[in-house]
Amino acid sequence: MSKHHALDRFGRSGNPVIRSAAFQERVSGNEEKMSLEGAVNKTGILLFLTVMAAAVSWNYQGPLMTLVSSLGMFVAFVSGIMTFGFYFFFVGWLVEPRPHNAPRAAPVYAIGMGFFIGLISQQAESLYPGIVIQAVSLTFFVAASLLLAYKTGVIKPNQNFLLMVFAATMGIFLTYLANLIYFAVTGNNFFVLTDNGIVGIVISLFIIGIAALNLVLDFDIIEQADEQGAPKYMEWFGAMALVATLIWLYIEILRLLMKLRGR
Repeated sequence: MSKHHALDRFGRSGNPVIRSAAFQERVSGNEEKMSLEGAVNKTGILLFLTVMAAAVSWNYQGPLMTLVSSLGMFVAFVSGIMTFGFYFFFVGWLVEPRPHNAPRAAPVYAIGMGFFIGLISQQAESLYPGIVIQAVSLTFFVAASLLLAYKTGVIKPNQNFLLMVFAATMGIFLTYLANLIYFAVTGNNFFVLTDNGIVGIVISLFIIGIAALNLVLDFDIIEQADEQGAPKYMEWFGAMALVATLIWLYIEILRLLMKLRGR
């Protein structure tokens, strides 16, 4: 077994939207293989598209933009399923992963989520001025810190680390799914997810921690995919995974800051 335990163990990320064996794909014949530099460049492109879409949503608020942002989130969700598939616990793959769709789906995902992020960010900023720049800064500070910790070996994604992060991510996903169903039935959210008291803040900190640790798994998987000569489209696949994790991390940090400012 190589040093890249995340890929060796599961062949997939703990990322909420990326759970497939797709990173085990290898080039064949004269097919061009991915590179780490290419994955970094694609990540930059997707972040740029996300920010541009968010800027449009931020500056043109209203019923129409609310509709566009909602549709954007839906389209992003569909794009994610088209690329990463859809796995349901105890059942298996309801939709098989198709990583070769990533070059087309990733930009759509980034733009769709950008519209949604712009909407919620503007709403948060109107309530708590200055909160968005704080959330953005903290998101990239956390991401940079995790990348540094990974590259220097301070955090090593061994089997125990992987299982811990993967299990915690699954628990968070199930909690959010249960809350969505509960909200559809009662019109209310779980108290622990919206509470701005000590319990709610501790839970938000825990979720942020798990979202941040997912970045380590993504770094590890992309690095090994590069070493093992994965197909070129995996650059978009890995970039889309990283952007999805960064968006998740940003939203959770924004929620935590809103809880702290609302006390």
